[in-house]
Amino acid sequence: MTTKIPKPPGVPLLGNISDVDPSNTWVSLQKLWEKYGEIFKITVLGQDIVFVGSTALCDELCDEKRFRKYVGGPIVEIRKAVHASLFTAFADEPVWGVHHRIEAPKLTPPAAAEHFHEIRDIAVELTAKWRDLGSNSTVSAIGELNRLDLETTTQCFFGRRLNGLTGREPPMIAAMDQSTGEAMKRPTRPKLVNWLLHQSRFERDCKTMRQYAAECLQYRKDNPTDRKDLLYAMMNGKDPETGKAMDEAQIIDEMVSVPIGSSTAPCVIASAIYYLLQNTECIVKAREEIDSVIGDNDFTSDHLDKLPYCAGIVRETLRLSAAAPGFNIEPVPGTQGPVLLAGGKYQVLAKQTIIIVLHGVNRDPAVFEEPEAFKPERMMGAAFEKLPEGAKKWFGNGKRECIGRHYAWIWNVIVLVTLLKSIDFEMADADYNLKQDGWFNLRPVGFNIKVKPRGS
Repeated sequence: MTTKIPKPPGVPLLGNISDVDPSNTWVSLQKLWEKYGEIFKITVLGQDIVFVGSTALCDELCDEKRFRKYVGGPIVEIRKAVHASLFTAFADEPVWGVHHRIEAPKLTPPAAAEHFHEIRDIAVELTAKWRDLGSNSTVSAIGELNRLDLETTTQCFFGRRLNGLTGREPPMIAAMDQSTGEAMKRPTRPKLVNWLLHQSRFERDCKTMRQYAAECLQYRKDNPTDRKDLLYAMMNGKDPETGKAMDEAQIIDEMVSVPIGSSTAPCVIASAIYYLLQNTECIVKAREEIDSVIGDNDFTSDHLDKLPYCAGIVRETLRLSAAAPGFNIEPVPGTQGPVLLAGGKYQVLAKQTIIIVLHGVNRDPAVFEEPEAFKPERMMGAAFEKLPEGAKKWFGNGKRECIGRHYAWIWNVIVLVTLLKSIDFEMADADYNLKQDGWFNLRPVGFNIKVKPRGS
């Protein structure tokens, strides 16, 4: 006998549309998880969607023999900007394999590590900017880190400096935020409403993002270099299986996808600063490690593996913040329904959209003691290795796992260490409690900090 999947009461025709705020979808889902637990479903405009928020169910759904990534809803909408890119390609589109085989060699752990000095040096530029602001200057944590992320991503992968740490914010940042926000909202509205009221702005933002990529591509053409970076691979590489190359439109598709994907990284570091300020003993431990390992010397790539506590801070922040808030799953084609989950406890349709809510998965009390507590130690050494794989899905799963995860990892560690080594932080508002919103990511909202040189 299966257990009925819980569902909030809805209204005729509209279903549960009032249970999910389209302006803050993920926080709405967090609240539903807090009420209904490891699995629940809602109906929106006639479509049932199942949500999962436990480690065991997440682990089960990540079995690629039974399930695969579902490309639908907001992911389909953002194809307006990136078409069939690595992030948005349907499972049966051959272009995914072509692009993946061309790009993947430039995104391996060794390839990501080659960008250490660029990431560190641009992060140092940000700390210099903060020092020049004067004592106790207040900045937006996510605003500053968004600038840093786009600057480093553009330099590391495309070989171009935007000089966007100061001055006017690069238009790409707002365009990414607005276009992904619109992509999240469009499936909840009638198509006519989207077309009449929201289409022109959506198209404008998509055009801005593609213009950013086109300008970076043209810059490379106008300024030849011996850099063998990701852009080089996309411009010159051929798929070893088919012999196909990427045309210019496809290169631009992927160049837009890269910063959209990397936009979770600044959310992680902004959240880490918040959690550290709430747990100042962790700052003390991190700095003891940094001072012991690096001291007054330059921070080098050789230090990375010698900073396990700082790595634990990043992992624990990934867990609590759910900066990449979830991913979509469906049974593999040809599955005969109903599909049983949890050893037959639940059943879903053979063509069922399932969304993994990492806020819930990452707080599963069956896995994490005191799940709301910030404890970097649980993400270190043997304690981390013992965690079930379903508790480590911060970058997605399997074949469609984030291709940039190794770069994102070192970016987060390098930036965290660089900031803690050089800067003292303080809440601008001592009474601030973490508030999140976001679209393809989750970020702290209204979180401002005072920054000054460390020890000043």
